[in-house]
Amino acid sequence: MTLFKTDRDGIVNYLLDLRSRIISAFEEIEGGARFERKKWPHHSGKGGGEMAVLRGKVFEKAAVNWSGVEGDKFPGDDASGPFFATGVSLITHMSNPKAPTSHFNIRYIEAGDRRWLGGGFDLTPMGFPYDEDTREFHAAAKHALDPFGADLYEKFSKAAKEYFTIRHYGRERGVGGIFFDHYSTGDLERDLGMWRAVGEGFLPALIPILKRRVNEPFTEKDRQVQLHRRAEYVEFNLLYDRGTQFGFRSGGNPEAILCSMPPLAAW
Repeated sequence: MTLFKTDRDGIVNYLLDLRSRIISAFEEIEGGARFERKKWPHHSGKGGGEMAVLRGKVFEKAAVNWSGVEGDKFPGDDASGPFFATGVSLITHMSNPKAPTSHFNIRYIEAGDRRWLGGGFDLTPMGFPYDEDTREFHAAAKHALDPFGADLYEKFSKAAKEYFTIRHYGRERGVGGIFFDHYSTGDLERDLGMWRAVGEGFLPALIPILKRRVNEPFTEKDRQVQLHRRAEYVEFNLLYDRGTQFGFRSGGNPEAILCSMPPLAAW
């Protein structure tokens, strides 16, 4: 944990290890196709990232990306000067409409003498919510956060409800999860412990749900419902998602930034 507090490389190494484990878990469920990887350089010459995209029978599209970039000017109004940002982000778009879309990311940012953390995970049924799945997903999130404060789950769950609202429809895009941004209590070692617990909590929250839903029977009508729900997902990501906006403003790779887009959607 000391390494996490003082060494940028330690944080990057953790993210890369977590990413590898998530990719392996998804490939195990897929059972056939494998992720295709593509590296990209940052325009500044300092850092870059790697996309990993799976297109299979179970996962119609999944993307699990890592980036680590530096720049001379922070791309936002909440900091200034040189910055470093690294994180893992992912999206899953399932072939079966009964299996929900999921999103996860954790990120670490340095700007001047400031350091902060962000991330979370959330669940978006594509028109077919199951109360059992929602309860289990939120229980896993709470279990990950409780060792770091009895109030954190409620705080981060509320933030997710607010953040993942599609404003032009006035409702959440899914069934929620947890979300935190610009998180810093002044105890970076403890904060990184919480951050890492969120990273470790994602697969236990999602994998049982996917295993339960990917073989559910569905109809062509169900598929059309799914495609229209995906359209709402696209609208949110392009209009409101801070990660998408930060990626473009920081000079990130457009293909990697837009990996969150579903392979098909309908309006």
